[in-house]
Amino acid sequence: MEFIDLKSQQALIREKLDKRIATVLDHGRYVMGPEVGELEEKLADYVGVKHCVGASSGTDTLLIALMALGIEPGDEVITVPYTWISTAEMIALIGAKPVFVDIDETTLNMDPSKVEAAITDKTKAIMPVGIYGQTADMTAINEIAARNGNLPVIEDAAQSFGATHHGKKSCSLSTIGSTSFFPSKPLGGYGDGGALFTDDDDLATAMRQIRSHGQAKKHHHPILGLNGRLDTIQAAVVLSKLDIFDDEIIKRQEVAATYNEHISQKTDKVKLPEVADGNTSVYAQYTVLAEDPVALNASLSNSGVPSVSYYAVPLHLQPVFSNLGHKPGDFPVTEKVSAQCLSLPMNPYLKDEEIGQVCIAFEGI
Repeated sequence: MEFIDLKSQQALIREKLDKRIATVLDHGRYVMGPEVGELEEKLADYVGVKHCVGASSGTDTLLIALMALGIEPGDEVITVPYTWISTAEMIALIGAKPVFVDIDETTLNMDPSKVEAAITDKTKAIMPVGIYGQTADMTAINEIAARNGNLPVIEDAAQSFGATHHGKKSCSLSTIGSTSFFPSKPLGGYGDGGALFTDDDDLATAMRQIRSHGQAKKHHHPILGLNGRLDTIQAAVVLSKLDIFDDEIIKRQEVAATYNEHISQKTDKVKLPEVADGNTSVYAQYTVLAEDPVALNASLSNSGVPSVSYYAVPLHLQPVFSNLGHKPGDFPVTEKVSAQCLSLPMNPYLKDEEIGQVCIAFEGI
């Protein structure tokens, strides 16, 4: 059994995929070709915002967002320590300080009740993450941001793209939404890629300029930028997948529902993922919490079931952020989750017998 299956999807869309890639090879506009504009238009419509800006990766989109907002050295940006390093890495790379707040043990996302106490006169943005497929409590976070000087909120939706929060799509919930097209994401390409979303015309203009070396027009660079453009072939790949994306979300949710039902009948020694009221999840990963994840991993492996522990060392304990002065115990929920998390096979094309194999592997645990 594969932990992530990309081959089944490719077989399903291969004819459309080959045609789109052949078109790119024929016109030869390999960077920022017409497929990029087509993808941006379709994604903006899908999310329900005015602007989508394609970019080179989900990491670069975070950097572009911070640059467009004018975040500078000495500023502070509030985020979480339970996420992939890109989130805090880009804050630090721009010269700002990542300020961590703990997560909620139910959703594993930013705990809004911890945010206000972390705001200082140096705080210039809040960056929540939609971990494992559902958004943070963006309503509460936006309210906090609004009453503290209308702080901009950047939604890191690399894992939650396609999910909803009170009926609105992830990436339409804040000042800027950012997502990734890394191959393992629910909507992924066959290489690096990402996109930014906003309703703000000025921010959209700035982000488009920044992704192309700060260029407003040929030979005219009014702002600093970077090489953050989206490859045309990656846009063609994502376009090929977009038509089946909503159907794949439903299939992911069905797999998760089956896991929930059957694993809960096999054991009470693991905590199953929960989706908050008002949220839907795209289940980028299906992650359980176990008191002894090493033993669980070994038991699952003996049954032929792969499993992965993501973010086992939280960001505040990573050597690169030692200058922030954090120590074990500073973010207890994050540390508990990091020590107990284990993700199970999750993709829209898991066969019934594979799902059954996963569920049966929990017997006697």
